[in-house]
This record gives sequence, structure tokens and C-alpha cells, in this order.
Amino acid sequence: MTPFAIAGVQMHVAALHSNVEAMLHRLDVLMAKFPWTQMVLFSELAPFGPLPRYAQPFFNDTLHRFCDAARRHRIWLIPGSMFEKAEDGRIYNTSAVINPWGEIVTSYRKMFPFRPYEAEAAAGTEFCIFDVPEVGRFGLSICYDIWFPETTRQLTSQGVEVLLHPVLTGTTDRDAELAIARATAAQFQCYVFDVNGLAAGGVGRSCVVDPAAVVLHQSAGQEDLFPVEIDLDQVRRQRETGLRGLGQVLKSFRDREAEFSVYDRASGADAYLHRLGPLVMPAQRPPAGLDAGEPHKTLEQGDSAHGSEVVSYPAGRTISG
Repeated sequence: MTPFAIAGVQMHVAALHSNVEAMLHRLDVLMAKFPWTQMVLFSELAPFGPLPRYAQPFFNDTLHRFCDAARRHRIWLIPGSMFEKAEDGRIYNTSAVINPWGEIVTSYRKMFPFRPYEAEAAAGTEFCIFDVPEVGRFGLSICYDIWFPETTRQLTSQGVEVLLHPVLTGTTDRDAELAIARATAAQFQCYVFDVNGLAAGGVGRSCVVDPAAVVLHQSAGQEDLFPVEIDLDQVRRQRETGLRGLGQVLKSFRDREAEFSVYDRASGADAYLHRLGPLVMPAQRPPAGLDAGEPHKTLEQGDSAHGSEVVSYPAGRTISG
């Protein structure tokens, strides 16, 4: 076995004030309750919330405090992500990886901001891979990145065995995202640690999935500190013999005969994609059943929208109240 204990922290995140003290408090509680934990992962944008106006340079006092906490607890620490204001003025959604000696070993800028909603965030272009000595290889992606399997393909093709995935999802697509987390684990034969926040940080429902797509832990909608000990030998065994002795997907991709011209931007294979229109916020459609420009009748004094009276919505069309 190659065991390694990773804990996720699903916590309430505020949008208008710092969450750093709350994060450090929960880290202290986690380590007091589960001292065998070796790595801790917080949710996306946990320290300062989802507003880009709180962006700051990457090297800052808050990051130094997280380094001190990692050294004090002797853990690997990924404190979610923060909006980083780069020297050129661009804003990135950036995560840091801190080792048990309190050193920042690498960082990652989110490749796929959730556009058009995250219009202020620039996209990173560098992948994040790091090794935990005598344990295995880890990769980091942030939230929307996982919707693009090319990101995980790049990581796992370079040997990543555990995908760390901090998210901030407070929208109705959380079910789809959980399905993608399971599918990613199966497709790439890796562990997936998907950690969401609460309140301004998301709707919770964090999960841990093993390389056979089995959900090892599923949080609900309340705060949760969840350490899970994984066995990286399971990854290596399944990559050798297949998921439950069946599909050997990484080796099948390696030995493929097909080339995918869609990845050559000059090939023209993606012509259909260019007909989909710009990446902009959807506009409101006219209300169903109304003709554009047709005047609407408002309720006059004494009218009622209840009972059995008939109300016009516009003139000429009626519904029974």
C-alpha cells in the first residue's frame, strides 16, 4: 500500500470580509481531531471570497500565514485560491501549494474562468503538477477546468495520480459537476478530491472519488471536515489492469491510431464551433406569448388577480385567474 491522508474543508465563505481567520481556526480544529491528516484542501476563493476587487499580489501576508500554519501542523496545504493581481494589472484566480516545511512549491492560475460570468479574470496557461516524496504525483485544477477533459488528460499523461479540485459552485449545475467528477476519475483512473464551499462559497456537496469512480465521501449542505485516507497503489494497479479488470483507458489512448485534428487550430475541423456566436452573457428573451411592442394592461384599482375574474395580459388575450 501507499497510503496518504487528504482532508477537505467545506466551510462558509463570506464575500465582503476576509475568511482567513475562519480558515485557520478550522485547520486547527481539523488537525486536533484528525492528527493523522497529511494534506488539507480548501475550496476555491475561500480566503477572500468571490469578488475580484479583493485581488492582491500573489506574495502577500495571508499566504505567509498559511505557510506558517502548514509548517506548524507539518502538512501539505492548498488554501483554496485567491484573486491575484499581476504586475501587468491582469487578475488571475490563483492557487498555491505549500509543503510541510512552509514553502510554496508551486502555484496554479485557473485555465478556464467561468466565462462570461467571470469576465474580469484572465486565463492561466501553465499546468500544475507536483510530487509528494515517496507517495505519488498530484495535479491541481480549479472548478470549471474539470469541464474540459483536456486539462486532466494533460495532467494524467504526465503521471498525475490524484486530482485536487477546489471549486466554488453555487449554481444549479452542481449535479452535473459531480457527475463530471466521477466520470473524470473513471476516464483517467485517478482520485478526485472535489471541495466546494458554502454561502458565498457555494452549495457544498463536496466529494471524494476513487479511480474506479466509487464515491468515498459525499458532503451535504453543511460545514464538513472530511479526512480520507487513499491508497495510490490502487491507481497504479488499475492503470495496469483496467478499471475492475476492464477498461485500460490510459493505455488505449496511448496506443490510439486516430489523431484529433480538432486540436490543430489551423485544420478547420472546428469550423462549427466558430458559428456558435460570441462568448457573452445570455440576453433576456421576450416573455412567452407576448408580441414585441404590444402594450401591457396593468391592474386598475378594484381589479383582482385572484378569484374567478378575467385579467388581460395584454389586451386581446385572457387567462382565468
